[in-house]
Amino acid sequence: MKILVCISHVPDTTSKINFTEGDSKFDTNGVQFVINPNDEFGLTRAMWFKEKQGASVDVVNVGGPETEPTLRKALAIGADSAIRVNTEATDGYAVAKQLAKVVSDGGYDLVIAGRESIDYNGAMVPGMLAAMIDANFITNCISLEIDGTTAKAVREIDGGKETVSTSLPLVIGGQKGLVEESDLRIPNMRGIMMARKKPLNVIEPTDVSAETKVVSFEKPAPKGAVKLVDTDNIDELVSLLHNEAKVI
Repeated sequence: MKILVCISHVPDTTSKINFTEGDSKFDTNGVQFVINPNDEFGLTRAMWFKEKQGASVDVVNVGGPETEPTLRKALAIGADSAIRVNTEATDGYAVAKQLAKVVSDGGYDLVIAGRESIDYNGAMVPGMLAAMIDANFITNCISLEIDGTTAKAVREIDGGKETVSTSLPLVIGGQKGLVEESDLRIPNMRGIMMARKKPLNVIEPTDVSAETKVVSFEKPAPKGAVKLVDTDNIDELVSLLHNEAKVI
C-alpha cells in the first residue's frame, strides 16, 4: 500500500501574528512554523500502517524552500521520502490541483490529509482533491483501518460518531482521534540523522490559477474591560447582562 501524507507548514499557535502591506500579507518574521497538528495525527497513523502492514509513506507539501525543515521533521518521524511542489500555496483550489498531479503520478492508494490547517481553517483541500482524482472521501476521521483494498473508518458527526466502510483509493481528512496526542512521535537523534539521507524531491508545479485571493486580514477585537459586580447585587448583574453584554 502506498500512502501519501499531505503536510501543511503552519505557524505555531504560540506565535505572535502580525500583518504587513496594509494588512494584506502575513508577516512571517519571528514566526515559528510547525507541522499542521491535524496532519501530524495523520502522519502518525501512517507510521502505524508502515510498521504493521509494510506500507510505504511519502509526505508532500506545496510551498517554497522555507517549508523544507517541516518536511525534514516528517522524514525524521519516519516517512520514507518527501515531495515539495515548488510554488506558493495561494488558495485551496490551487493546492488541491497541485496535489492531484502528485497523487496521479505516484499511484497512491491512500491519501491522508488533515481535515483543515490551523492557519486558514478552510477545510476544503481534502474534499476537492478527492473529487479531482475520483477517489472516495471521508472527513472528520477519528479512526481508520485498512484490510486489503477495504477501509473501515469512524468519523465525528453532530451529536455522535459514524462508522463507514469504503474502498481504496481513498482520501481522508484526519483529526485528533485518528491517534491520540500521547501517540505523537518526537524525532530522536537517529531519526534526524536518517532524515538527512532520505530523498526530498522538488518538483515544478502544474499550470493552475488560484480561484480566490486575500483582500485583507484583520485581528480579533481586543477584549473589553472587565466589570466586577457584587454577588449580592443581582439586579445590577441582570441589567448588565441584558443591556451591555446583550446575552439575555
